[in-house]
Amino acid sequence: MYAVVRSGGKQYTVREGQKFAVERLEAEPGSQVTLDEVLLVQDDAGTRVGTPRVPGARVEAEVIEQGREAKVLIYKYKSKVRYRRRRGHRQPYTYLQVQRIVAGG
Repeated sequence: MYAVVRSGGKQYTVREGQKFAVERLEAEPGSQVTLDEVLLVQDDAGTRVGTPRVPGARVEAEVIEQGREAKVLIYKYKSKVRYRRRRGHRQPYTYLQVQRIVAGG
């Protein structure tokens, strides 16, 4: 059984027991979160594709940790005008483990 969920503007294919990282969610490590935007569910009964969501379907997951990705450096440079800029960015993420996929109606 697997599902396609949307979180933080991105889509993820998930299975029960799988660990994956999503854009930062406001939740403490050890707490449970529910992802309601399920776009597709595949199980023994077949495949259900939502328009845009599958009614009643949800993915229940546990928050493993909150963290930040490795630093990405951004350089801007224009020749002959002494323009140089350096900036860093670290994207926050939430690491989840899927506990259960509920297929819904």
